[in-house]
Amino acid sequence: MNDRIRWAIVFVYALAMAWVEAAVVFYLRTMYHRIDPYQINPVPMNDILAQVEVIREAATMVMLLTVGYLAGHSWRSRLGYFAIAFGVWDIFYYVFLKIACGWPHTVMDWDVLFLIPLPWWGPVLAPVLISVLLILWGTLASQFEHTPAPLRIRAAAVAVGLVGVVLALQVFMADSLTAAPHGAEAVRGVLPTRFHWPLFCVALLLMSVPAWQRIWHISLHRRSLNSYPNTAQ
Repeated sequence: MNDRIRWAIVFVYALAMAWVEAAVVFYLRTMYHRIDPYQINPVPMNDILAQVEVIREAATMVMLLTVGYLAGHSWRSRLGYFAIAFGVWDIFYYVFLKIACGWPHTVMDWDVLFLIPLPWWGPVLAPVLISVLLILWGTLASQFEHTPAPLRIRAAAVAVGLVGVVLALQVFMADSLTAAPHGAEAVRGVLPTRFHWPLFCVALLLMSVPAWQRIWHISLHRRSLNSYPNTAQ
């Protein structure tokens, strides 16, 4: 099985997971009359249901990591396929929710993105942009695996990307972190009024560094291959 077929299989798997996720969330939000989560008492879950939902989200991550591990044959390609699966799953989750219930109305609608370790809030556009970046990097990592780069450069790019991840998490959980000292009920009742787009854009730029590093080294590798025959002559 070549890498393109692996890519396609992971894509289809993530599409199926996105539909399952959208269906589950549609059922939950219908039960609690929260199709649009941005309203008073946005996470109206008792302790047991909240624990079940948190475990479900963790299980989803395990499933995405598992398909990445099975599809790849090195640590880089495995992470790449995981990134592809995550990005496709996240984008089409919103596409399928839109088909099922008409929400989100626009990409600027607020959503509760995740519950671990605290609720993440942000406009739909924000996670979609990250998912596009994940698909790009995952494709570069899984389809162009045999283009070596100096370890120091790779480590530096990863470090910069991780700084971007931390900044993005801070933006998504800023209001929940502020409410955390007041207890679980305060956290569940958070309704953010402002998304820090400038800081998020900085985070997105930093997160894109590993992808640009891969593009650069793929380009250098291809140039060296193209120039080799001329050198031999």
